[in-house]
Amino acid sequence: MNQIDIKNMLSQFTLFKEHSDSEINNIVNISISRIWKKGSHVFMQDDPLENVYFIQSGRIKIYKSDLNGREQIVAIAKKGEMFPHVGFFRKGGYPAFAEVLEDSNLVVVPIDAFEKILIDNPELCIKVFKVLGEKIVDLQERLESQILNNTYEQIIKLLVRLARIHGQKMDNGLYLLKSEFTNKDLANMIGTTRETVSRTLTKLKKDELIETDSAGNIIIDPKSLLEEIL
Repeated sequence: MNQIDIKNMLSQFTLFKEHSDSEINNIVNISISRIWKKGSHVFMQDDPLENVYFIQSGRIKIYKSDLNGREQIVAIAKKGEMFPHVGFFRKGGYPAFAEVLEDSNLVVVPIDAFEKILIDNPELCIKVFKVLGEKIVDLQERLESQILNNTYEQIIKLLVRLARIHGQKMDNGLYLLKSEFTNKDLANMIGTTRETVSRTLTKLKKDELIETDSAGNIIIDPKSLLEEIL
């Protein structure tokens, strides 16, 4: 991907919309494009925090791992998103691992140089911190769910959140969540077991709160699911 392609790609991000060519060029001039293969890592937990990444194509799993090797999925980032959402105006290491779920094309921006551009461009700086603020609110809501909701309720809220973020909205208002998330993935997102997720999905299907098609995709009605836990 050359600089023109990088500019065209970055211009599609909400973060950079309504900015002049010269302002976007400042970002393009410090950016490079790279392809990561499925199964590789963009960075490892505690590696020196050096870059911020913008996804042109592909999917990236952001996860943490404890001393016992147990995995906690923080997020699945996809096309049109940036990661990580920490590191601006601070030093240290990456707080999580970033694993490539499918071949991905990423635009890499050195964070030190990006910070200097943010300082010189208050409007862009505000947009960046707005995005970071939204992520903080999302993480707070997920933490509250883990504290206040039982596992059954957490799985329902997880399905609704994934449907709205990653699902395809159909004409009838339902969401089609493709079978790209395994039961183990779902379990690792909320800190439970694969068996618990499997039992819960079976119950939800039996109670006709979700459906699955022949390809294993889940059909979700967020309103009906949330009413189940009110």
